[in-house]
Amino acid sequence: MIKSMQLQWIYQEVVKMQIKPIKTEQDYQAALSQLETLWDAQEGTDEFDQLDVLATLIEAYERKHHQIEAPDPVQAILFRMEQEGLTPSDMTKYLGNKSKVSEVLNYKRALSITMIRKLATGLDIDPAILINNYQLNTSVRL
Repeated sequence: MIKSMQLQWIYQEVVKMQIKPIKTEQDYQAALSQLETLWDAQEGTDEFDQLDVLATLIEAYERKHHQIEAPDPVQAILFRMEQEGLTPSDMTKYLGNKSKVSEVLNYKRALSITMIRKLATGLDIDPAILINNYQLNTSVRL
């Protein structure tokens, strides 16, 4: 009986919120618009509860339908370099001599375990990204 009453209360709250599952891209866009109107809701209000539930539904939909692929390791390094204002010369402490830095950044050399460890600890790049496979540029220039 208590469980039935709780379910009924939850149903009434969801109906009151006018929130429904996000099943299509159109539902997703509508949910984003609705989320935008609730963005400044104060914690502890019904609007904030709506914001919280809606954000959870949007996140679940995005996880399923809008997955963002992780960058390849070199792109992750270049992004971090840009964020930190680093030059290739700055990368020698993580990748080795200037020749190795150039080879890595130009997809001519794969990252070694030592490089991955140094990049992960020194530049706080997720090792899960750094260990991903990526295509090396093996073309030979004459």
